[in-house]
Amino acid sequence: MGRPGERLDRAEPHALWEGIADGSRFYFVHSYYVEAGDPSLVAAFSVYGFPFTCAVAKDNIFAVQFHPEKSAQSGLALLGNFMRWQP
Repeated sequence: MGRPGERLDRAEPHALWEGIADGSRFYFVHSYYVEAGDPSLVAAFSVYGFPFTCAVAKDNIFAVQFHPEKSAQSGLALLGNFMRWQP
């Protein structure tokens, strides 16, 4: 079962967050998450019972646990930022 509208809080500034307000909602389909071995890699987190990492970034890598394509305007903004991103 999907969980539309989970809040996302940015942990670090990143070019892919441009134009996306902290606390914007994104669509999560499952309860899987990763625990970053290095906290400096965490780009964003969400809370669903407890805080969990939902985006990681390093150099030219940016990975998310949610579905941007199902996340309405916030997801479209993230995908647009990705298309323009020049790491």
